[in-house]
Amino acid sequence: MDPGKIISGKRVLIVDDEQDVLDTLAGLLDMCKIDSATSFEEGKRLLENGVYDVAILDIMGVKGFDLLEIANKRGIPTLMLTAHSLSAESLKKSAEAGASYYAPKDEIDKIDLFVADVLEAKQKNKSSWIKVFERLGHFYDRKFGGPDWREKEQEFWERRTKTLT
Repeated sequence: MDPGKIISGKRVLIVDDEQDVLDTLAGLLDMCKIDSATSFEEGKRLLENGVYDVAILDIMGVKGFDLLEIANKRGIPTLMLTAHSLSAESLKKSAEAGASYYAPKDEIDKIDLFVADVLEAKQKNKSSWIKVFERLGHFYDRKFGGPDWREKEQEFWERRTKTLT
């Protein structure tokens, strides 16, 4: 898959309270049409009034889960991007709340691939969580102390990777 072909020209909203993260993402996604916000209020306004192919939301600092709820109501697939809320609980909460993807800021350099995964899954009417685990499963296993975190919620994750999210 060539992520550049999939995401080129797509409208992307990025909401993060750290300007350097916004700048990094804008540079990595320079083939997209980017809107960005550094606060919940600004992100909410853009989500409610704009048309986006995908939203990238920080969890901490901008009330990412509240923004996710708005994005869901608007039918905008959402990628949760986090550093401070990187946990098995937060990952599950993101999935339960309707996020299409959950990625650590440690892997920000692969954001084009993650956004392409979200858009390709939507186009094919498949769950993007399949790609989350293909690409980041081993990362999460290391971060969360081994595969036990997934095994404890095996039924939940099996449903997520078999149904449209």
